[in-house]
Amino acid sequence: MTTTTHHSIAIVGAGLGGLTLARVLYTAGVEAAVFDLDADRHARTQGGMLDIHEDSGQVALRAAGLHEDFLRLVMPGGEAMRVLDRHATVRFEESDDASSHTRPEVDRGRLRDLLLDSLPDGMVRWGAKATATRTLADGRHEVALADGTVFTTDLLVGADGAWSKVRPLVSSAVPAYTGVSVVEGDLLDADTRHPQAAAVVGGGMLFALGGGQGFLAHREWDGSLHVYTAVRMSPDWLEGIDFTTPDAAKSAVLEQFADWHPSLRALVADADGPLVPRPIVALPVGHRWEHVPGVTLLGDAAHVMSPFAGEGANNAMQDAAGLARAILDHPGDTETALVRYEQAMFPRAEAAAADSAANLALCFAADAPQGLVEQFASRQEQSA
Repeated sequence: MTTTTHHSIAIVGAGLGGLTLARVLYTAGVEAAVFDLDADRHARTQGGMLDIHEDSGQVALRAAGLHEDFLRLVMPGGEAMRVLDRHATVRFEESDDASSHTRPEVDRGRLRDLLLDSLPDGMVRWGAKATATRTLADGRHEVALADGTVFTTDLLVGADGAWSKVRPLVSSAVPAYTGVSVVEGDLLDADTRHPQAAAVVGGGMLFALGGGQGFLAHREWDGSLHVYTAVRMSPDWLEGIDFTTPDAAKSAVLEQFADWHPSLRALVADADGPLVPRPIVALPVGHRWEHVPGVTLLGDAAHVMSPFAGEGANNAMQDAAGLARAILDHPGDTETALVRYEQAMFPRAEAAAADSAANLALCFAADAPQGLVEQFASRQEQSA
């Protein structure tokens, strides 16, 4: 017989958004149950570096009471950035201003650990993969888990990413392929083992772009380089590559970069370990829904966007802080809280998604990196 438990607030997804929501509520004495599909916090790597913006992600961390702890995780020099063309010619370069902390770089996994460590043991239920959701006759919502258990909740928050199991309760929208595919790889102990790659990437973030393709790379806190090789290509391109054989995968990817400078090709050719394919998907810019009582979304579940504006994680955390604030400001009135949250979130997320889509077009235009160089130069002039 299936046992059903009930929670006043249930958050599906223990990513940065879901954990930020749980943390801000917890600091105010409001507990939420968090459910995540991973077996435990160490089940998989959490991706590379994130730039956490002072007007969004850092605002959320302040609301969570974790901003000072966050600053101790910032990677020195991580805000440095350079733009190259296919010939490895530097077209734009900007050094790190260590004192500003406007967009400091932090490892996603370490930031997630900070949030997890700020919550009491047992608040996150690991190995709890949501498989289905439905609205009950009494207005509560029910979530079925892969292990056969079921729970109900008065307030269900979908923080479960691009392929959310909660989203169908409020919207029929699904993410669509953006036209760009990315292959991820790592070069370990870069300064010692891969000095050429370390030199071309520089101290922080690299954009090397041209003709609908390019390399994006950044330094990691452990001395490695994380590389994103991006190609504007049909969605079946990745399916034709054997990623179980690293050498074959490298050859297939590098076929797209035959006339690129050897120092840039080396970012793939010299990668340590397997390459990982990632088609870039996004929900429609301006995705929103008519309010549904007792349920809402945040982060990628609400507005997954391309990563080319660095807004995804920042928006997820900002969503979480905004939702928590609305709940705390309207005790006992969940519907007013959700409406207030959604009304503020929709236009903000739309603007971020529009920027992300515009930057994708800019990075993979025929004349790239010219447009990106002009954008960065203009921003630099405005801040001078």
